[in-house]
Amino acid sequence: MKFTKMHGIGNDYIYFDCTKGIPSELENPGELSKKLSDRHFGIGGDGIILILPSEKCDFRMRMFNSDGSEAEMCGNGIRCVGKYMYDYGLTDKTEITVETLAGIKTLQLFVENGKVAKVRVDMGSPILTPA
Repeated sequence: MKFTKMHGIGNDYIYFDCTKGIPSELENPGELSKKLSDRHFGIGGDGIILILPSEKCDFRMRMFNSDGSEAEMCGNGIRCVGKYMYDYGLTDKTEITVETLAGIKTLQLFVENGKVAKVRVDMGSPILTPA
């Protein structure tokens, strides 16, 4: 199973390139996330992130927490998605769009010496609705 582990300001995720299809190992990503995220018996991490093709954006991101639940997105996680996509040659654009359960996010990639040095994400306006 090929994966990359990355972190953004301490949020660490296990990334899978699914742009050419979903491997059979990832058929149940929630269960796999629970196993792989275990810091004693797995790879260790806050969860897993799948990088997928999208019909309306450059890419699509699915994120699963360490408890197996699917999350809308993570700001630090999506920044790593941007770096992954560029550094591994999945795109040569420096502004990309990523489809998430929280909507479409626009990422600006800042490249230095052929690698992404930082990523800015337009997260949109905050939604502040107290219970």
